[in-house]
Amino acid sequence: MGPDAIAIVVVTHGSAEHMASLASAVQAQLRDRDEFVIVDNASNDGTPDIARSLTRATVIESGQNLGFAGGCHVGAQATNAPLLLFLNPDCRMQPGCLERLREAARIHPEWSAWQAVVMLDEARINTSGGVVHFLGIGWAGDCEASISALPDDDQEVAFPSGAAMVVRREAWLALKGMDPTYFMYGEDLDFGLRLWLAGHRVGLAQAARAVHGYEFDKGSYKWFYLERNRWRTLLSVYPASLLLLLAPALLASELGLLVIAARGGWLGSKLRALVAAAAELPHTLVRRRAVQSTRQIGAAEFAAHLTASLDSPYLETAGSVRCLQAAYWRLVRRAMALFRA
Repeated sequence: MGPDAIAIVVVTHGSAEHMASLASAVQAQLRDRDEFVIVDNASNDGTPDIARSLTRATVIESGQNLGFAGGCHVGAQATNAPLLLFLNPDCRMQPGCLERLREAARIHPEWSAWQAVVMLDEARINTSGGVVHFLGIGWAGDCEASISALPDDDQEVAFPSGAAMVVRREAWLALKGMDPTYFMYGEDLDFGLRLWLAGHRVGLAQAARAVHGYEFDKGSYKWFYLERNRWRTLLSVYPASLLLLLAPALLASELGLLVIAARGGWLGSKLRALVAAAAELPHTLVRRRAVQSTRQIGAAEFAAHLTASLDSPYLETAGSVRCLQAAYWRLVRRAMALFRA
């Protein structure tokens, strides 16, 4: 098995309708030494039976819904290739995508993780790389923008989209991969920030393309996981000096988010997320010690991967609030530079 062999890991749950298009795209691009593993999380629509009929696919039935990250761990443990590609079942690799992702391993030896450009369709972007606001809110960069908005060259990003993400196996093992306790949503953001914190680098392979059947609105439960997991990441990944400087903004933003949640109809989910984050604080503090033990960069360098721009198309904020946040972030960055945090 060569240094550019790839193990494609697909986690399914009620994904029968996507199996044919997934198999067609994957099988056409596999090399002999590549691996293709489907981990099914207790589907009840016949997904495992369809998956077993696919050429070269190894099917593992977990017997329970382990969540996205949990399924990824099962797939990673069942493979040996040095490169792991985590691919959503509704994400269809375009011709040449796998080779371009493979080539990125050679072109960018400094990268520990990278993603393909994920498209909504042939003309619109789903994500050109994850963006993270300093409040811990993350979103898909350039979502719904025209393909013309893509950069001309590869670039580094705050976090790679779990829809089509390659990770070097040694980095996955060193950081223990994505956190299974997140269950769903935000685990790729958390993993990306932990990679940067530990001195790794994360990028976008601009020439690799995949089309993703993406829908943001999946019910109030999504807001619960987004908000609970956001606080897990904030409290365990952010360096202490950065957290201290951000404390006033974090507290103030909670009041604003409660108003936004009430207007958006997900206030109950927001309140449940806060209760869950508080109840899990002892676990989060234990996690923080483990995460911070991997830290290789200063707080100022870590903060360089965050932004004050809140351009998410799914979370509207007033222009005056955005200006205030930008001014606050400038003060935080200056303070960290002054004290070399």
